[in-house]
Amino acid sequence: MEDKRTVLCGANSYEQKYYFNEQFASIPDSIKEELHIICVLFTEEVGGIFTIVFEEDGSISFETDAEEDDFLYDEISSGLMIREIRRNRQEMLEALSLYYRVFVLHEKFED
Repeated sequence: MEDKRTVLCGANSYEQKYYFNEQFASIPDSIKEELHIICVLFTEEVGGIFTIVFEEDGSISFETDAEEDDFLYDEISSGLMIREIRRNRQEMLEALSLYYRVFVLHEKFED
């Protein structure tokens, strides 16, 4: 079964690296910066690896993972931060989802 999800961006606290998928280079710089801040702050606060992914239908998912021996990873804070991101950045996430559906999936845009 082929995975049709696409990684938008992510951060890794173990390697202290941030990744942005250049397939989405046309996203405005202000949004790219906001995504960068979200990912890095998440891994600084919670630890592990945090990824923002476009699902096959254009919706956005957050994924978090930790190494098995990472006792500093905070799973409870992970869930709380994801809910906070969804609540505080809802408009941006909806705009990104619309962007993906229109420019990648080539769906018709309707008001």
